[in-house]
Amino acid sequence: MSKRYFLAFDIGASSGRAILGTLIDDKLKLTEIHRFVNQMQLLNGHYFWNIFSLFNELKTGLKKCVMEFGIQTESIGIDTWGVDFVHLNKEGLILSLPFAYRDSRTDSSMDDLFRFVPREEVYAQTGIQLMQFNSLFQLFSMVKDHSSLLEITDSILFMPDALNYLFSGVKKSEFSIASTSQMMVPGTCKWNYGLIEKAGIPSGILPEIILPGTILGVIQKEVAEETGSKPVPVIAVAGHDTGSAIVSVPSILNNFAYISSGTWSLMGIESLVPIVSEQTLQLNFTNEGGVDGTTRFLKNIMGMWLIQEVQRIWNGQGTVYTWPEMVELARKSEPFQFLINPDDTLFLNPKDMTQSVRDFCYQTAQGTPHTHGEVIRCIYDSLALKYRYTLEQIREVSDQPVEVIHIIGGGANNHFLNQLTADATGMRVVAGPTEATAIGNILIQAKALGYVGSLSEIRQIIANSFELVHFVPSFELNWDEAYNQYLKIMV
Repeated sequence: MSKRYFLAFDIGASSGRAILGTLIDDKLKLTEIHRFVNQMQLLNGHYFWNIFSLFNELKTGLKKCVMEFGIQTESIGIDTWGVDFVHLNKEGLILSLPFAYRDSRTDSSMDDLFRFVPREEVYAQTGIQLMQFNSLFQLFSMVKDHSSLLEITDSILFMPDALNYLFSGVKKSEFSIASTSQMMVPGTCKWNYGLIEKAGIPSGILPEIILPGTILGVIQKEVAEETGSKPVPVIAVAGHDTGSAIVSVPSILNNFAYISSGTWSLMGIESLVPIVSEQTLQLNFTNEGGVDGTTRFLKNIMGMWLIQEVQRIWNGQGTVYTWPEMVELARKSEPFQFLINPDDTLFLNPKDMTQSVRDFCYQTAQGTPHTHGEVIRCIYDSLALKYRYTLEQIREVSDQPVEVIHIIGGGANNHFLNQLTADATGMRVVAGPTEATAIGNILIQAKALGYVGSLSEIRQIIANSFELVHFVPSFELNWDEAYNQYLKIMV
């Protein structure tokens, strides 16, 4: 029996973890080594991420692995959310804290850029869902504002690339994270220099793109000394957290849709080629880089962020709910009484999510949810219906069969929403694994070092290692009528 150890750093928009993966023959075991909070910082009217604090937390996780658990790992890998980036000068020093994607400086950037490059052309050249916080629009906002920071920038690195750089000293951009930028030629490892130059962005700041599973180098000497680690390889896994998560879909058949459920719900299919057309533009689908040459054809849906924010608001007001208590409040509330479009800009970064839900319902002539249970039920029903809406759109533009929905990530623990999803879509739903991103991160490391041979082998290991929960449609409620009601508020 052979044991191999790998350390995954998985950082989301609200928290991060260091997860130790122990690969024993064809099974994987996970151990949480370290957990920490990650929050946007509001400074002088703008939102930033603290890249230095994140790096310290990752070093703490590595040190704990070595000192407290007594384990030297085979390698490390890092994944984060997409689109945000760090600026470096010619000496390789980080120039500032990276802006957070929810910052308001990009509010008009899409419309401003479309005056120079038509919306249709931007999408046709990138295949990426048009969202104001994509890296293209973030950088264009800096061009438009004559940013002095951009003027002194020698290179940029996306968040996982920047953390890889701090560990290894190597500046490269991994394919899956780079693909979220809206600056690449679809399905290739090439920057779209024509579009980039039209936007006035200095193309020289963009690093070389590498494929997931590339060994960047080893941990730098000073980091190894600080943490007690050996100079183990730093591997560029699928650096976009959804890219790593989709690796963990426990299916050897390509007959599934997935929902990577966390702060965002990323819903789509794994395609062999990008799907870019006038129709996918109108439906606003994205084509992001996957592993083994695949494309993540998906839509970004504002997911558990809605629930997280109402919980945060109520906590601040002195009413503290656990997640099970919130589900129970929703379960006891009347279904379909109120519905929202989860992706309305009203919900992007409001001061009070509860009030935003009420405002949307009032503005769409539904009345106003008053109780906490009504607000929670409104969000859960609306997410399930949004999944149905998105699934029907996928079927419009792709001939790929969808016979099951796999829900992976933290949201797979929400059995109430999983059942609503099965009911709303009329599809079988398989939930799990919950630590999908860390699992994908770990097993791409194992593949890079030759311990795993293929994506199908990875998925077989996952199916052998983790319990999955199945949900079938109950047909107890009239979801067709609710869907027709939902379509009216989407107009």
